[in-house]
Amino acid sequence: MNEQKKEPGWQDLPIGCVMMEARSTRHYHTGDWRSQIPVTDAEICCSCGLCWVYCPDCSRYRDLRTGKYDVNNFFCKGCGICARECPTGAIKMAEEET
Repeated sequence: MNEQKKEPGWQDLPIGCVMMEARSTRHYHTGDWRSQIPVTDAEICCSCGLCWVYCPDCSRYRDLRTGKYDVNNFFCKGCGICARECPTGAIKMAEEET
């Protein structure tokens, strides 16, 4: 007899979560595994902040001295979303130098 196994629905999955110490993510330098890095041309940057809005790692920040957006390399994973969303093309992805 060929019985088909039924996969559980989302309501049937066990409840679980990952517990970490509060504010501990600053210790995890997730940028260590990237192969590309965003490079911003400050002359072209219009300071719209879309790179900051779309960054899934919160690695984009506004430099208060210049008003332009830059990247925190400790947390940037090199996904390229900021470069894709930049309306002026100020952000280009470059190979990470080792």
